[in-house]
Amino acid sequence: MLEERYKNNAKPSPRFAVSCQHYSFAVNAFVDVIRAFDASHYDFTIREEQTHEIIEDVARMKSELGVIYLSDRNREVIGKMLRAEELEFKPLFTAAPHVFVCSSHPLAGRASVTFDDLDDYPYLSYEQGDFNSFYFSEEPASTLDRRKNIRVRDRATLFNLLIGLNGYTVCSGVISHELNGENIIALPLEADEHMEIGVITRKGTTLSRYGKAYLEAIRRHVPGDAGDE
Repeated sequence: MLEERYKNNAKPSPRFAVSCQHYSFAVNAFVDVIRAFDASHYDFTIREEQTHEIIEDVARMKSELGVIYLSDRNREVIGKMLRAEELEFKPLFTAAPHVFVCSSHPLAGRASVTFDDLDDYPYLSYEQGDFNSFYFSEEPASTLDRRKNIRVRDRATLFNLLIGLNGYTVCSGVISHELNGENIIALPLEADEHMEIGVITRKGTTLSRYGKAYLEAIRRHVPGDAGDE
């Protein structure tokens, strides 16, 4: 009886969800939103997922925003999917490829590295399930042949393997030492490809106050001027 009365009188918790590729800056922005509103109750969700899942989440309104990257290699295919789902991509920043390695890696002191330098070390990438083609890969230059490949589903496992096996992954170079500690560092990768990282939203929709706050927060965590709306 008391529980029933409480349920009837309780205010609904504010809800907000974002889906993203495995970027620490996307998590940092999520933390900022929660801290900014400092609500006594809320029901928020952040999902680090496969690329196609992010697109599906935003299209089906499971998430208000998604964070993905485009490149010259995947832009046509991903762009076609976004148009079919009536989603739009808003760029945040463009990054030259880097590699994440552990701070004790034999190459850690280099000013930059090449793929030839990395040939002896395990290459780590995020599994994309049934969509495991390079179009949906989170890593630039994913079409190159590597002798040692390991696929993972989550960022913690990837970082543990970077440290345990002297592995590497290709990335934007943006890392949060606040979240990830000092054990992982970014080295510039000598490669032609570039990453355009941005946010996907549903066309014709207005972001909630949480969505707007997230967009503002994520811009504070990415390099340079992420642009104005």
